[in-house]
Amino acid sequence: MIELLSIDLSNYCSKQCPFCYNHSTREGNTMWQPQEVIDFASDCIRHGVKAVSLGGGEPFEYEGIFEVIEALYPLCYLSVTSNGLPLEDMLTWVQLSKHKPDKIHLTIHRPDNEAEVARVERQLQAIEKLEIKPGVNLLVGADKVEAARSVCQRMMSILESEQIILVPQRFSNTPSPKQLALVADGKPFQSPSCLLKCQRPTNFCSVSWDKKVNSCSFAPNKEALASLDYQGLVDALDRVKWIKCDNQT
Repeated sequence: MIELLSIDLSNYCSKQCPFCYNHSTREGNTMWQPQEVIDFASDCIRHGVKAVSLGGGEPFEYEGIFEVIEALYPLCYLSVTSNGLPLEDMLTWVQLSKHKPDKIHLTIHRPDNEAEVARVERQLQAIEKLEIKPGVNLLVGADKVEAARSVCQRMMSILESEQIILVPQRFSNTPSPKQLALVADGKPFQSPSCLLKCQRPTNFCSVSWDKKVNSCSFAPNKEALASLDYQGLVDALDRVKWIKCDNQT
């Protein structure tokens, strides 16, 4: 039973981070039409999906994002993961104030960059004022453990621990579980479930920008959706040959 569904709307992102799992670029593509996203997610929700997460690429650079939010918000718990840069545009911010998801997670890619950290900190507080639950994804590289630890403590001053997710950088410069524990200063923390052991999720599914499916966003061997509905999702998952993400070539 799939209860948690992640949909990457595109692989277009003007930030173009070199470590992006989605390989998003400034020349990236879009295959999902807004109504396709709405119809697909709605059918999945009718079949038991309880929460939908919209990502990318950069979802707030996806044309039709607010149409999708408006349609799905009443149907499930809806979250968006963003780098936050498009929210600096006033027109985008005004649209967000009218079409609100349940939660927005902003990602800090460079904990050693004060300008980025300060921007995200300011945006998290502004998001909360819109009565949207804020959260942060803190990317942790093995070479930036101390900077990430400092930022984690800073985020703790404005967020609860369950609103902060420590994301190990992949597929290189990956920190150890012990290093992530150091970032959290020895306190309980949120992180991907595969931190200690790679194990195929049973209630989560990731759908990529090119309409392919796997049980993990990072895993290779994604299978194409034969139909844009819940049955197509289940059929594609059944065809997936599970391989650990660190086995990618």
